[in-house]
Amino acid sequence: MDLTRGTTQEKVDRAKKTMMWFAMISMAMVFAGLTSAYVVSKSRKDWQTDLVFPEAFIYSILVIIASSVTFYMVKKAIEQNKRGLATVLLLSTLGLGILFVILQFEGFSDIINQGYHFTGPTSNIVSTFMFIIVVTHLAHIFGGLIVLLVVIYNHFKQKYKTGQTLGLELGAMYWHFVDFLWVYLFLFLYFIR
Repeated sequence: MDLTRGTTQEKVDRAKKTMMWFAMISMAMVFAGLTSAYVVSKSRKDWQTDLVFPEAFIYSILVIIASSVTFYMVKKAIEQNKRGLATVLLLSTLGLGILFVILQFEGFSDIINQGYHFTGPTSNIVSTFMFIIVVTHLAHIFGGLIVLLVVIYNHFKQKYKTGQTLGLELGAMYWHFVDFLWVYLFLFLYFIR
């Protein structure tokens, strides 16, 4: 593919998508570093394995996957000129994103109720790693919710039409990335203890 061909708008669109890929790769590297440090730290003598994985985290994986499905369906609805359906799907994605955040906080509450804290005398390396990894992911989810609100705003301003969905596509790329990231982190934290 010759990247120098096409209209100016096509080149700008390709550049924006490429920048999004670089951003997602950079974010993935942060989590690769955190999970690598987690694996290396497992050899510590004070590593504890009696932490019970919160059920809320298990439910959150289903919620986040459902949100990816609803966001994926938005572009199809817009391309078929089904604006009402697109609105319902976008608002559903937002609702599922908010539910995901609530479940994350319930998971934190469960960890704290088990006697594990982020800092202080009842903290340990396992709970500290779990808090750091999940809070870092939550920061990215909050960013995703802001992106989603911008997409919803632009949708209500009727900026997305067939062939004019770049903002929607960029938002969806980011949303799917943070969703995939949680699936990875969930599986990692669940199976590598």
